[in-house]
Amino acid sequence: MRTEAEYRQIILDIKKKIGRAELVSVSKTRSWEEILLSYQAGARVFGENHVQEIVQKFSGERPKDMKVHMIGHLQSNKVNKVVPLVDMIQSVDSFSLLEKIDRAARECGKKLEVLLEVNSSGEESKSGFGSEEEVFDCLEKAKELEHVAIRGFMTMGPVNCPVEEKDRLTHMAFAKTRLLSIKCQKHFPLYDLDVLSMGMSGDYLIGVEEGSTMVRIGTAIYGERYYA
Repeated sequence: MRTEAEYRQIILDIKKKIGRAELVSVSKTRSWEEILLSYQAGARVFGENHVQEIVQKFSGERPKDMKVHMIGHLQSNKVNKVVPLVDMIQSVDSFSLLEKIDRAARECGKKLEVLLEVNSSGEESKSGFGSEEEVFDCLEKAKELEHVAIRGFMTMGPVNCPVEEKDRLTHMAFAKTRLLSIKCQKHFPLYDLDVLSMGMSGDYLIGVEEGSTMVRIGTAIYGERYYA
């Protein structure tokens, strides 16, 4: 396990590279001790992929300025468990899920920030809205929802592609999401669509080049994960 000093240097280096973009420290599979060390070293926003881990790690007391984002696929039957514990859900991939989040947020008396997940690379293995029309339809319907605040979009770079093509295709996927965001800002001025969550440990610099305002970094902070 890394020391606080090691975390501090790593986080400082990443923040220098990403400029004004916000750093989400992806803490999936990591212990509460590791999370606290990275928090003390300067991390403030933590991203988790699984509801079970969010419940285990963040149900108790935590620093007031520690924020938690749900960044993995969210099953509709687990919405009620996660909404009270998180500050943002980045992985909204359908209007029906957004409706359930809105209801759960209303029940616990909060207005929850969300991002719409876009499948910008068109890979069948990924979740997310697959077309501009689907995104527009969701934003139109969401005008009636009072307990969610749609803040922008999240996407992932391509996974199943030749190594020599990965950077080019990642640029294309991120640029596509940025252009979609610009279109949506023009068509739906009532939303504050100012967040673009693009880029992880292997491609966050491409994300920043393409206009990302938020990056999700785990391995580059914590090291390789070891799954049981």
